[in-house]
Parts: sequence; C-alpha cells; structure tokens
Amino acid sequence: MDTLLLSRIQFAANISFHILFPTITIALGWVLLFFKLRFNRTGDRKWMDLYLFWVKVFALSFALGVVSGITMSFQFGTNWPGFMEVVGNVAGPLLAYEVLTAFFLEAVFLGIMLFGASRVPGWLHTLATFLVAFGTTMSAFWILVLNSWMHTPVGHEVRDGIVYAVDWWAIIFNPSMPYRLAHMLLASGLTVAFLIAGLSAYRWLRGDRAPEVATGLRFGVALGAVLIPVQILAGDMHGLNTLEHQPAKVAAMEGNWETRGNVPLLLFALPDEETRSNAFEIGIPSMASVILKHDPAGVVPGLNDFVAEDGTVLHPPVSPVFWSFRIMVGIGMLMLVASWAGAWMLWRRGVEGLPKPYLWGLTGMTFAGWGATLAGWYTTEIGRQPWLVHGVLTVKDAVGDIAGGMVLSTLIAYVAVYLALLAAYVGVIFHLARKGGRYDAPVASPGMQPAE
Repeated sequence: MDTLLLSRIQFAANISFHILFPTITIALGWVLLFFKLRFNRTGDRKWMDLYLFWVKVFALSFALGVVSGITMSFQFGTNWPGFMEVVGNVAGPLLAYEVLTAFFLEAVFLGIMLFGASRVPGWLHTLATFLVAFGTTMSAFWILVLNSWMHTPVGHEVRDGIVYAVDWWAIIFNPSMPYRLAHMLLASGLTVAFLIAGLSAYRWLRGDRAPEVATGLRFGVALGAVLIPVQILAGDMHGLNTLEHQPAKVAAMEGNWETRGNVPLLLFALPDEETRSNAFEIGIPSMASVILKHDPAGVVPGLNDFVAEDGTVLHPPVSPVFWSFRIMVGIGMLMLVASWAGAWMLWRRGVEGLPKPYLWGLTGMTFAGWGATLAGWYTTEIGRQPWLVHGVLTVKDAVGDIAGGMVLSTLIAYVAVYLALLAAYVGVIFHLARKGGRYDAPVASPGMQPAE
C-alpha cells in the first residue's frame, strides 16, 4: 500500500471534516453580534431569541472544530515530519500566533457568551460576543497566512535544506494571502447565510410562526443575496492572482493543454492525461481568455508547458482540479439564483407569500456552503501538487516513513468516527430546529446588573 497516497487521503479526510466547522463559526460569531446589537438597540425580543437559538449552533460547531483541529495537528508529526523539519521555522511561529492571539481569546470569553445572557450585564455579554467573533476571525487569519505562504512563499531563505524567515511582514502579507483570506471569509458568510435561511425555512414549513423564524429567513436570504456577487468578484481576483503565481493550477482548472489564445470556457469536458487532451468538451468560445486576460485573444498557459524534458509531470492531476472547480462554481451560481429569487419574492410577497417548493429548496440548501467550500479547497490544494510548499518542498519529500497498513487502519478509524460525528451534528441541528420555541429566561439589557 502506498504510504504517500494513504497519508494524503487521511489528511484530506481530516481537514475536510475540520474545515466544516470553522466555516460556520467564523461568520456566525459576527452574525450573533449583529443579533445582540439589534436587541440592545430595539429591545425587540425576536433578536434575542435568534441569538439564543444560533449560539447553540455556534457552541456545537466550535466544539467539533477544536476537537478535529487537535487531531489534525498530530498528523504534522506522525504523517508529515518533513514539513516541520524543513519549514518549521516559519510554520511553527504562525501556528503559535494563532493559539496566543485567537484561541485563548475565544476560550476565555466563550463561557460568558454562551451562559452569560442572564448572568452578567448586557454590555459585558455583548463585549464577550464581539471578542469571540474577533478571535475566530483571527484564527482564520493566521491559518490562512500559513496556507497562503505555502502557495506563494516569500520572505524566507533556504540554508542547508532548511527554510529560515528573513522578512515576517513579507511572509504574513504574501502575494496570495489577501485574496485567499477574503475568499474564505466570504465563503463563511455564505455558508452561514444559507444555514440560517435553510433552517428557518424548515421551521416555517413545520408551522413555526414565531417572529424570529420569519426574521431569520429574511436575514439569511438577504445576507446571501448581498454576499454572493461580492464573492464572485473576490473569486475572479483570486483566480487572476493564481494565474500569476501558479499558472499550472489555472491550466488544470480550465482543462487547457496548449498555451494559446481564444481559450474556451469549458462547461463540460473529460480530461485525459494519457493522451494529453480532452476526450469530449462543451465550452463557450474564448470566454476563458476573457475571464483570465480580459481579452478574447488573451494567451492562457497550457498544461503541456509543465512537463519536464525527461517526461516528469510538473502539474497537478487534472480531473480532480477541473471538476472540483466546476462544482464550486455551480453551487455558487445556484446560491446566486436562490438568494436573488428569494430576495425578490420577499420584497414582493413577504415571508407568507413564499411558495412551498422554494422553501423546500432552501431547506435542501441548508449546507450548500459546505459543498462549495470543500470543492474550493480541493481545487486549491490538489492544484498545488506536486508541491507542499510551492517551489520549496514536495509532498513526497515531507511524508513520514510509516507502514501503509498503519496509515490505512487509522484512516478507516478517522473516517468512521467523523461520519458518525457529522451525522450526529446534522441531526442535532435539525432537532434544535424542530424544537424551536421561544426562550423565556430573563436577559440582561445593556444597562442591567447581573441577576442575583
């Protein structure tokens, strides 16, 4: 059994499970702050009911994110020792910054946020919510700094095969970091928008007419309608940055084999790496050149430019990158249609006028953000192959000397546990939605003292 392949699959399974939960908590923290500020300003109980419902989802997501993050970090030492041996002087401090500046902040104030609504002054509870939201965003910032540096490494030097930092500002603000950070934050926002809209639609279909249900439905649809065009713009800018720094990845995303102009935007194709061509394709003429070069005749790099003279392939596997990119874009387009159509119907008819098929469609898209986020990460991470740190460290040079059977056994265990946890998570989320109801416990206003 191939240890390298199994280790890659194991890490992919681990990080795929892990990323689901930060994708929710990053944006949901700020949404909770918005709900709390609206309650502080208006005194309308529906905003606090929204807060008290969604803070439970936040707590559950946060817990699973922490647990899966710990197990993932173990794999750096067990499966990928070469990573820290070579780039630990850069990766180690960045991971430490994430713990020191973000995780401790979340850990200290999370308890106040979860349990302090009726126990501490309103202003302190609001402050705790802000600090937890800020902490989750800072966690994302430092992790994405490291991930972006692995794609576009700068600010370092290599001595005796070991990477040393020489310019921390360059490392932190590396060429792809701003685009990757914006793309991920917006992905989190869209994930939460459809999570709120989907669960609210589910509650509405079950006959729950509590004020916070209609408000949550309107909020989720409106948030999605606002964020999706911004995400499309951010994705376009991220793609142009990737074209500049990782052209082989873009060539795989486009399924383009020869460097040429007038490259079509392929809607469907069957890339064949043996024949170095697409067996079948349907595309829009010249549109890839328009998107990537803003010129129909713009020259787009081809995959055949990334083959060494000895025949060594220096580009990523084509089919996974090609299809994951299209899945991400396809889900994004579905989000655009669903949110804009919903916003129009809400404006014209209100929540009561939304047709049942649309509400069921929203319910089905409750976790659509997960699908788009995973597809996007598969595109960018598989698209980095064969490099672990682009131009510095290959994947095969970082893998540990572990028996394939050992990796396979732990992979099976990881997948079994993660599938069970994921099923339980989704089940609990919909149980909370079915339970619904108002929360009648006293809640401190901004000026109130803690309850005795």
